[in-house]
Amino acid sequence: MDLIIARPEGLYCTAGDFYIDPWRPVERAVITHGHGDHARTGSQHYLSAAPGAGILRARLGEGINLQTLAYGERIDHHGVTLSFHPAGHVLGSAQVRVEYQGQVWVASGDYKVEADGTCEPFEPVRCHCFITESTFGLPIYRWQPQREIFDEINQWWRANAQAGRASVLFAYSFGKAQRILHGIDAGIGPILAHGSVEPLNRVYREGGIYLPKRSTPPTSKRPTPCCARH
Repeated sequence: MDLIIARPEGLYCTAGDFYIDPWRPVERAVITHGHGDHARTGSQHYLSAAPGAGILRARLGEGINLQTLAYGERIDHHGVTLSFHPAGHVLGSAQVRVEYQGQVWVASGDYKVEADGTCEPFEPVRCHCFITESTFGLPIYRWQPQREIFDEINQWWRANAQAGRASVLFAYSFGKAQRILHGIDAGIGPILAHGSVEPLNRVYREGGIYLPKRSTPPTSKRPTPCCARH
């Protein structure tokens, strides 16, 4: 018997009677992380990794019925042992480990194997079956080491600042923006974050992740910040 199957509502654990990142409202939703294609409103009960609680409440509402587990902490539900393990993707992202009658399955959600300092790094989890997303799984994708990317950004930003030009970086408001802010050289100049980014920045800072402070834009002239925005 397959431990996790696909239903119209999403990935369903048959023995545990819960869904992982359901696409529709369900009774019990186990959430890998707070991106909108994984965490949706309307479910009765939510379970997530503890570092992601602030993000989920910010995006789904403060009043959601949310239970959290520390990474590695185990809970038993209908004889199924469930735990979260770092996915290295965004703050609070997790792989869901499900164990039942000697079988171990892991559902990943999104994950990233290169640590970036904005969340717990990816942790390999031994299992019999691994359910993986693979947004950039084709071999055509080859990424530079992120330190090289940040060096290029800083060089570009510094040159613009010296020339009196504004530097604008476009990034998704949750995850990518914080990764950029954490990795760039904040000493080059003032930083102004878009209104969709700053509330999530506060959640990251509350979670102990370093992000540079948002600058107050000057009133006498147009600001020339490095701007991370949605």
